[in-house]
Amino acid sequence: MTIEQKGEEDQQTLNSPAVGFRGMVEERYRKIKEHAETYPYVWASYIVVYGGFSLWTAYRWRKLRKTEERVRALQLRLSKLVEAEETSGAAPSVRKATPSTNTSARTVDSGSTSVNGSATSVGKAPSSADKTS
Repeated sequence: MTIEQKGEEDQQTLNSPAVGFRGMVEERYRKIKEHAETYPYVWASYIVVYGGFSLWTAYRWRKLRKTEERVRALQLRLSKLVEAEETSGAAPSVRKATPSTNTSARTVDSGSTSVNGSATSVGKAPSSADKTS
């Protein structure tokens, strides 16, 4: 054997796994292509189902990102308001009481009676029997 032959054999042994891998990939591609040509409705259903799922996922991902952007903007705005309120801490803040939290004005005394002994309810005008005493 000459040096050239040994070099060619070494080169073939080095390239044979690559050719084997490449041949395997080409064979797999050929089988998939043949199957797709034989059963196009199956592959069309794959495209419809997985394509639709991909579109839905992309839509939800985008909507989630937009929501996160809005939340970050609101958090930043709130932190600026809190910081501004803390810096102006000397001035008392005015808090408006909502009707649902102001329960002291809505005390209901179900046991109250008028002068003549008839029961009255809160919010109703006294009847003529209540006025006669």
